[in-house]
Amino acid sequence: MAPYEAPWWLPGGHLQTLAGALGPAPRIAWRRERWDTPDGDFIDLDWAPGPARGPLVALFHGLEGGSSSHYARRIARGAVAAGLRVVVPHFRGCSGSLNRLPRAYHSGDSEEVAWILRRLGADYAVGISLGGNALLKYLGEAGAAAVPRRAVAVSAPLDVAACGRALDRGLNRRLYTRLFLFTLKAKALAKISLGWLAADRGRVARVATLHEFDDLVTAPLHGFRDADDYWRRASSVPLLRRIAAPTLLLNARNDPFMPPQVLDAVDDRLPAVMLEFPRAGGHAGFPGRGDWLARRVIEFLASA
Repeated sequence: MAPYEAPWWLPGGHLQTLAGALGPAPRIAWRRERWDTPDGDFIDLDWAPGPARGPLVALFHGLEGGSSSHYARRIARGAVAAGLRVVVPHFRGCSGSLNRLPRAYHSGDSEEVAWILRRLGADYAVGISLGGNALLKYLGEAGAAAVPRRAVAVSAPLDVAACGRALDRGLNRRLYTRLFLFTLKAKALAKISLGWLAADRGRVARVATLHEFDDLVTAPLHGFRDADDYWRRASSVPLLRRIAAPTLLLNARNDPFMPPQVLDAVDDRLPAVMLEFPRAGGHAGFPGRGDWLARRVIEFLASA
């Protein structure tokens, strides 16, 4: 089959991304499990029905995503058909239940990823978008001690600052940032009302960019000086060379969240990281290719 190329009228992958998000995806009868966290909070994990035994794939979702996201359902169906077990751990507050603590999750939440993977004893790990960056950061920090034998990161914001600035401008801001902020702000405001979060309700309600939200909420809650400090320290790109587990880094060159210069700057001689940067595909969508993304992810994991 010839590689999918974007029609001329798809601007920078925006409509491709929406098509990937809104296209039909299989229904999965997830089984939910709740874990208490070491700090007194909880996370919810959704298990796909499938084989009782076999290699386990942990799939980390993107910003405000979860097991209902189109990519999670497609990858889960393909992985189960290949004889793999699949679980989607939800970042705190993303499973439909507000988490108990002021903290939530963020792009560099590698400590949370490490704890989840160690407890699962996962054979493989897949991270999409924000989940992909947090996974890569963990793999780089852990080096040869990383839990999964192989990993895949899809549409990961390798340079969080560059991607954050891209999301806060133009069409991205009107299409995507507004949607992200709708749920992020709602959860923050709910915590303020419950007395769980010490932040100015009026300022949170007026936030219009991810930078403002991260400066006001994300950074102080997770130990960063401000949004710029968070964006710099959360980026995974400086750690790619330290990754030891075979890892596929898959990003479309027309991803509207990813400035092209970020991909151009990635070293193509990384010891354990395979780079695949197709011309088209948008952000975690890869429309026009059906289940191509799921097949590619599973093919790489199975190549072990």
